[in-house]
Amino acid sequence: MTARRPSLSPLLQRMRDRSPGLGASLLGGVVAAGLGLGSLAVLVLALWISSPYPDSGPGGALHVAAALWLLAHGVELVRTDTLSGAPLPVGVTPLLLLALPVWLLHRAARDATDVPAEPDGPPPVPARTAWTGVVLGYLGVGGAAALYCSGSELRPSWAWVTACLPLVAAAAAASGVWAAHGCPREPVLRLLLVLPDRLRLLLFGSDAGPRLGAAVRAAGAGTAVLFGGGTLLLAASLVLHGPAARASFLQLTEGWTGRFAVLLLGIALIPNAAVWSASYSLGPGFTLGSGHLVHPLASDPAPLLPPFPLLAAVPDAGPGTRLNWAVGLVPVVAGVTVAWFVARAAVRLGERGEQGRRAPAPVSPAPWPAARTAGVLVLSALVCAGFLALLAALSGGPLGTAALSRFGPVWWQSGGATALWITATGLPVVLTVRGWRLWRRRAHAKAVPGHGTGAGQGTGAGRTVARTLAEGAGGSAKGAAKSTALEPPMDAARKTAKGAGRTAASSTGPGEDELYDFVPAQDPFPPAWQHDDLARASRWAALREASAPPEPAGRPAEKEPAPTGGPADGSGSDGVTGTHEVTGAEEVTGAAGKDHAAGAAGAAGAAGAAGAAGTAGNDHAPRSTGTAAAPDESGPESAGSTP
Repeated sequence: MTARRPSLSPLLQRMRDRSPGLGASLLGGVVAAGLGLGSLAVLVLALWISSPYPDSGPGGALHVAAALWLLAHGVELVRTDTLSGAPLPVGVTPLLLLALPVWLLHRAARDATDVPAEPDGPPPVPARTAWTGVVLGYLGVGGAAALYCSGSELRPSWAWVTACLPLVAAAAAASGVWAAHGCPREPVLRLLLVLPDRLRLLLFGSDAGPRLGAAVRAAGAGTAVLFGGGTLLLAASLVLHGPAARASFLQLTEGWTGRFAVLLLGIALIPNAAVWSASYSLGPGFTLGSGHLVHPLASDPAPLLPPFPLLAAVPDAGPGTRLNWAVGLVPVVAGVTVAWFVARAAVRLGERGEQGRRAPAPVSPAPWPAARTAGVLVLSALVCAGFLALLAALSGGPLGTAALSRFGPVWWQSGGATALWITATGLPVVLTVRGWRLWRRRAHAKAVPGHGTGAGQGTGAGRTVARTLAEGAGGSAKGAAKSTALEPPMDAARKTAKGAGRTAASSTGPGEDELYDFVPAQDPFPPAWQHDDLARASRWAALREASAPPEPAGRPAEKEPAPTGGPADGSGSDGVTGTHEVTGAEEVTGAAGKDHAAGAAGAAGAAGAAGAAGTAGNDHAPRSTGTAAAPDESGPESAGSTP
């Protein structure tokens, strides 16, 4: 007996058959989390080393770095070293810090998918495998960081850790995998299935893909305008309140290390202040303490606010002035921008070339009706409202208790105001721009022949030429019908074809290739007969012989001298004299000659004369004497005599 090798355990078997790329995805998530933690740790340690009076050791600096990394994910922190001894929450997330982990996760998931650049490259890692590996690796490092700083003076709230950290990791990794596969629409459209059927049909209609794509692009442009307008308002307010902002900056600390730390914190909070300014221009404004609102109509900040340069830029307390009301131009510009993007999607024009001229598209899509255009604008307003509500929710939070329990805009108020502003200002603009682009489209279609025509439509020049050809062919056909009784069938058909050809040639002119939509091809089925003089004379001789009257039965047949070959009588150059018996091939040829006499000349060639004479003799006498002429080059050669 031989000893059998023990089988692998089920766990090892599953590990051996695991999905390809899972280990690399896990490593990518770990590296992304490590890079984020390491960046903040280096910055905090540099400030700690350069500080003249550090109040803790390197362990405390590393705890602060881990807490800031969790705060960048939206995790609310709890500060325990307070004067009163009561823990105070810190929940304002610097949006510039949030951009760091989102970017790292996005890149890690995109690289873990490993989509080849060449079409014939290896298959990419499955999307679920890449996403799962990156998220699990990232959450493993995040959980360890939360455990590390849970006993420090600045500790995370575990409820926020379990909610925010997985959400940010999953969303950023999903965006990376989606971007690696070319941003397909199918996953996004599948997410819309969670909506009720009536609501989904009302918002997106039967063609959800084009509508959603146009709405997202327009909403992104509107959000960018609102964010940029808020940044301009923040800069203008800082300039107007420059002395107060400078005094607060110098009041916080005296050393250059502390001032550099305050400067870094202010830079990280600039996106938050821009979102607050955008909400201020929309109308709802933002809160500076519980129950204290700041909006264009009035400003009521909380008293005894901590000195900070960005807080010094808040409008002065009291009713608003005309300068405060002028901030309403920001949402108006955002609404016009959204309407412009929707109108561009509704009516497509040609793209501009290198010289600035529009090149007509081969087939332009049909413009949207006015109702559909208005519906897409409303959808864009809702998407833009969702974007701004998310930014408002992330940019605010508590900085303490009591009066400091709420800072920043209220997300649902900012989102609702955004939807109202864009809908109210965008509807008349989008309908006006749509009508203007329709007028430009029609004018461009008239100026450029063939532009704006769909499938099955030709240019105006092509239709004119086709109509002229049809009229010319119709006139030639009428003339041929009148002369059918007077002319032989082959000549009539040939003259009709020549007349149609002359009409077409005179109609097209020298620019035929430019006038036609396509160049006419040659006839793929040319006629079997030849239009030379010899063949025509042979056919006429056959017709004359076939139409000759029969001889009486009692009268003996007279011998005729052998005719000389020539084109006039249709015979060949070499004659055979003697008694000729009609064969089967000649009978068939004679029958074909009779058929040509009815109106369609056959392709029998010069042998038609002998066939026609043989057929006439076969009908009235069993034998006939005569001369069988040798056929010419257009017919089959058959010659012989029987005794």
